[in-house]
Amino acid sequence: MSKGNVVIGVLAGVAVGALIGILFAPDKGSETRRKISKKSSDTIDDLKEKFDDLISGVSDKFEAVKEEAMDKYEKGKKQTS
Repeated sequence: MSKGNVVIGVLAGVAVGALIGILFAPDKGSETRRKISKKSSDTIDDLKEKFDDLISGVSDKFEAVKEEAMDKYEKGKKQTS
């Protein structure tokens, strides 16, 4: 299982736990809806941040592999000349 999947699973579990806690809290309906909206927004922001980090990491690795491949290509090209 990849690190990204684990992070997403943990965040989803935290969100579900928070939602259940809010639903069972003795608050007025309007207050509960406000809390759910806030928690949803926070969770979405966290997921976006983790996704951006994942994409950035993949992009960095891709660039490193691309540069290494180009270096090997140029090295092989010089050896065959």
